[in-house]
Amino acid sequence: MAELDAGQLDRAAGVLLGAACGDALGVPYESTPPQVTRTVVPEMVGGGLGDYAPGEYSDDTQMAVCIAKVAATGVDLRTEEALRAIAANFVEWFPHATNIGISTCLVVRPALGRPDPHVAMRAASAALHAETGRTAGNGSLMRTAIVALAYLDDVAGMAEAARAISELTHFDPLAGDACVLWCAGVRRAVLDGTFDGVREGLALLPEERRGDWARWLTEAEQNPPHHFYRNGYVVRALQAAWSAITRTPVPATDPASPVNGHYRNALIAAIRAGSDTDTVAAIAGALLGARWGVGAIPSQWREAVHGWPGLRADDLIQLALSTARSGAGASSTSSTSSAPQAHASAWWW
Repeated sequence: MAELDAGQLDRAAGVLLGAACGDALGVPYESTPPQVTRTVVPEMVGGGLGDYAPGEYSDDTQMAVCIAKVAATGVDLRTEEALRAIAANFVEWFPHATNIGISTCLVVRPALGRPDPHVAMRAASAALHAETGRTAGNGSLMRTAIVALAYLDDVAGMAEAARAISELTHFDPLAGDACVLWCAGVRRAVLDGTFDGVREGLALLPEERRGDWARWLTEAEQNPPHHFYRNGYVVRALQAAWSAITRTPVPATDPASPVNGHYRNALIAAIRAGSDTDTVAAIAGALLGARWGVGAIPSQWREAVHGWPGLRADDLIQLALSTARSGAGASSTSSTSSAPQAHASAWWW
């Protein structure tokens, strides 16, 4: 991989941290209708569906960390070895999750104690889809942006890896499509400092679905985030995040500066969409962090953010940079407790 310059490294460092801060900022407002959140000024006060501590991120970032700990070793994430390791990390994380989507819960639980957890998860995901037809949730999109950093020099490999990791838990190809598009956006943002990659990612999708996704992106650009309120569905989650990013003005005063406020203002807009606020803000935060870098993230958020397995901002930055450099530098933490239950108000999607 070509050596990254200082600006690219800063933007790469912003991917996981940007998502985590969006996640923690959205936690207190999850399942709140947009009529309530539309004027709120979000704060990292904790609470939410998992009774989180102030600044604590949720399952969105926790699952991203599970992927990042593998990606940071430099392994090709498309291999069975890597997918097994990611699935094993999901199994390790599962007992510590305080709030988890129903579909993810139903898919990860059968893999507990299995020597081939990735195989068990894929089988459970396929079975769930055959039974319900409802596996196009936002649970893979929320966690997959880190994959882009592992394939900055290989866009086709990135698309394959994003889809393979999505399919561990979400069988519906729309979930994989969304991960491909968002990773394409993150990759381009890190390399070139633009948001152009999301639409460029359309070329990476199966031809028969490109038109639908192009239309859905246009709808997001034309409507406010709260228009996509039922954002447990992956299409609407992506639309809500994309709407918040594209419809939030970049301040005219030195728009190239990472401290221009676009990161903060777009996250506020994402949370004001209501419903799955932590997830939409995590999705948006990853792309915003990739575009503007660590310097765009308010210092009080960087200082407060933390979560499983005992990580803080510097740890998230290191995971992201190790992934971007295809280097090592992450270690896993193991412990056990009782398995979580799916939250009653979680979206079926």
